[in-house]
Amino acid sequence: MIPLGDMKDILVLYYSRHGGTSKLAQAIAQGIDSVAGVSARVRTVPAISAVCEATEPAVPAEGPPYVEADDLKECIGLALGSPTRFGNMAAPLKHFIDSTSGQWLSGALRGKPACVFTSTGSLHGGQESTLLSMMLPLLHHGMLILGIPYSEAALMTTQTGGTPYGASHWAGAAGERAVDATEFELAKSLGKRLAIAALALHNKEAT
Repeated sequence: MIPLGDMKDILVLYYSRHGGTSKLAQAIAQGIDSVAGVSARVRTVPAISAVCEATEPAVPAEGPPYVEADDLKECIGLALGSPTRFGNMAAPLKHFIDSTSGQWLSGALRGKPACVFTSTGSLHGGQESTLLSMMLPLLHHGMLILGIPYSEAALMTTQTGGTPYGASHWAGAAGERAVDATEFELAKSLGKRLAIAALALHNKEAT
C-alpha cells in the first residue's frame, strides 16, 4: 500500500455536453487508477456563451470540479478530452487552453506525458482531426504525446470508436449510443499507458 502523501496525480481534463466524453474520461481514470502510485484527478471546464450576461455557477452542480491553474502544475501527466466541433475541440475547452500562457511561460507542463480523447455524433464526424488538433497546444507546452499502439488488438477490429491517435467514442446524433465495451477498454488502456509513462518519467527526474 502506497501512502496517500506519496501518490502522484494525473489530470483528466475534459468538457462534455451530452455525457459521451465524460464516460471516456471515466474509463481513462480507471486505467490511471489501476497503476500503483498514481491517481486520476478528474476536472472539467464551464460552458461558455456568446451571450455576455450568461454565467455558470462558480461550482458545478454535479460532476467533477472546474479545473484550476494549479492542477496543471501539480500533476505529472494530462489526459485532455472534448467532443468534436467541426473537426476541432469544443470552445469551452479551447477557451481554457488559451488561458494557459502563464503555464507555458513557466514550463509547468514541459516534459510531462499527455494523451487526448474525443466523442462524435457521427462515425466519421472528425474524430481523428479533433484528436490531432488537440495535440497542437500540448506540443507547444512541451508535452510528450502518447497514443494507442496497435498491440491493442481492438484497434484492428473496432467498428465504432478507437484510434491510434487517442481514445474515441461514436455517440450518435442525439447522444443515444452508450460507450461500448471496445471503446471503454481502449480508453482504459490509454489511461493505464499514460500512468505508466508519467510515473516512470517522474521517478527518473526525481533520482
